[in-house]
Amino acid sequence: MVYTLAASTLTVAAPLGCDGSSAEGVEPTAAGVPTPSDVLVTGADEEMLVLEVTAANKVVVRLPRVEVGQGITTAVAMMIAEELDARLADIDIPLAEARTKGNQYTGGSNSVSSLYGPARELAATARAKLVTAAARRWHLPPRLLRTRDTMVVAPDGRTATFGSLTEAAARIHHPAIPAKPKPASKHRVIGQPTTRIDARDIVTGRAKYAGDVSAAGAKPTVVARPPTLGGKAVTVDDRAARALPGVHAVVRIAGGVAVVAETFHHAFKARDALHITWAPGPLAALSDTAIRSRLRAAVPPLGTPLLGTTQVTGEFEFAFVSHAPMEVLTAVADVRADRAEIWFSSQTPMDARDSIASEVGLDASKVRVHVMRGGGSFGRRLNYEAAIEAAQISKAAHRPVKLMWSRNDDIRHGRMRPASHHRIRASHAGGRVVAFTHMTASVNEAYDDSGATGATAQGGVTGRVTGRATTAVSAVSGIRASGGPLPSDSGLYNFGRVSGDSGGVELAMPLGAWRSVDSGTTRTAEEIVVDEIARSLGKDPVAFRRTTLMSKTVKAVLDKVSTAGNWGRTMPAGHAQGVAVHEEYGSCVAALAEIDASDPKNPRVTKVVMAADVGTAVNPRGLEAQLMGTAVDGISTVLQAGLHIDRGAVREGSFADFHWARQRHAPLHFEAHILPSRRDPGGAGELGVPAAAGAVANAYARATGTRPRRFPLNF
Repeated sequence: MVYTLAASTLTVAAPLGCDGSSAEGVEPTAAGVPTPSDVLVTGADEEMLVLEVTAANKVVVRLPRVEVGQGITTAVAMMIAEELDARLADIDIPLAEARTKGNQYTGGSNSVSSLYGPARELAATARAKLVTAAARRWHLPPRLLRTRDTMVVAPDGRTATFGSLTEAAARIHHPAIPAKPKPASKHRVIGQPTTRIDARDIVTGRAKYAGDVSAAGAKPTVVARPPTLGGKAVTVDDRAARALPGVHAVVRIAGGVAVVAETFHHAFKARDALHITWAPGPLAALSDTAIRSRLRAAVPPLGTPLLGTTQVTGEFEFAFVSHAPMEVLTAVADVRADRAEIWFSSQTPMDARDSIASEVGLDASKVRVHVMRGGGSFGRRLNYEAAIEAAQISKAAHRPVKLMWSRNDDIRHGRMRPASHHRIRASHAGGRVVAFTHMTASVNEAYDDSGATGATAQGGVTGRVTGRATTAVSAVSGIRASGGPLPSDSGLYNFGRVSGDSGGVELAMPLGAWRSVDSGTTRTAEEIVVDEIARSLGKDPVAFRRTTLMSKTVKAVLDKVSTAGNWGRTMPAGHAQGVAVHEEYGSCVAALAEIDASDPKNPRVTKVVMAADVGTAVNPRGLEAQLMGTAVDGISTVLQAGLHIDRGAVREGSFADFHWARQRHAPLHFEAHILPSRRDPGGAGELGVPAAAGAVANAYARATGTRPRRFPLNF
């Protein structure tokens, strides 16, 4: 059902499906019954996806998701343009502020799939009302009218812009033509490769991020942080810092000591002038070797193999990995005695608002959260430590602040993908796999009885905040609880008796959902073992997969990359190809990677070919960009990018030593193939990571004749 809201312009709203909630925020009336027009003014559209046609002929849709570079604003604009027959240039997709009800989570690769139906229904209803309004103006049968370029066109050539019809259309409760979305066969926008609607703004600097906000005269702010995770300031001598020019305030918070200054230059200078004695964090005696040992011991036993079978086994270690979005965490906060206003990029703005309110002692209704676009996330902005700190500092300093975590702050004190250990055994007999067991253990964030983590309780974010955020992440991104299902349970391969279990090591350190969550490690390890099973059986890796894959669509993407990538071609010594597949989010993908490992310590991926079936690909160009990004993720995490823990501290502190793939590491050739489909969209943002990582690892193994077990390889 699409609701019509009384307004001076045509405004319609569609309920969004969300866990544990229905459209309770809307008046329980039938479609077409007016509700107070101030519903829109106050922003209480709650679970609604709201579309308004303005008198200036603009179509405005407030999006209850965040744009972090994944292109969701472009995809939604395309859905709206398709059903309205509007120009993309006439569609504006602002980000909705934090609401009181509904689903505003951006994660789990579900944004396009969750919005696909509501957005199209919304626009189809608006189009029907606009056409009806034009038919009444011209005294023509509405079936004779057409829409194009954000206007209604009569058979005699007369035109009326949507904007000129919007007031009349707002009064129409029962359109004279059906308000149904188009069938896929009539799509002219959806499915066409489309340049991002915000591309020009991004490259010319017009796009605004939290760091661009100048609201309320917020002053630049940075925080001096402890040398170890969870360390605590014991003594602070701030006299030298306060004496420097441009310094407005020095404030102690749980996570360290904040400096508010006239510019970031002044703030960093004053931060470096602080004399602080730090107490070590709870992990000060712990380093990588001990963590790996604990993880290895926490992996559940594989049990006894089936009698009469041959075993293929492998143990795999994956390091901690930083999200490292290109835009570092930034938050602007203006906290007053009776209200607060915060600007930052958030994948969980409703949880963030509630937690900020609790932290500064205000009712949640008194806290306003403006959701800003983000320069990358990969799961990092599911958590909101920067916003909490900014609110704390603003309250203590009695002034608006613009807090920026430096790159060093985020890599050394931010959240990270947990380290994990995997033990896999495949049993085969008679030329086929009859049993497959995958046991794993990963680092879990330790909580004390109050719900606080040992690290964050002393590190600037309350345990309550961390607990709420972790719950939200679990619901959205599919974080697997200890003992939960593994990707191999999905039935990707016909491997007989499939089983798995997991253990964990609780450590007081900040962890977070990282792009593809558990699948980025579990599937990567499994795809390496699949290659080793094929070798054990004397079969080609692609041919073996084709005979054992359960899904026709997965076989189709595998066939596409093997053909497009010329699988099996002759290559020089030290060069090789590798393949891997993955199925998740109602979608599937295959990747073929070629590697030059003639110098095994400095391998270079030279070519990546990927193929995906995601159902309806709303914007194939955006999907290609997503797959390209996952290819770089796979190259990075398999070959060279990870975090070391040295005596309770993260060793890496910038892109100088956290070796994410740069241009010189990127494949010289990349191509993506999108298989046609008329199914509704599945997920795509995280889909390619496991396949890309597995393909790179398998290519390296074949090129070097080794069996890689620890990732990244340079560890």
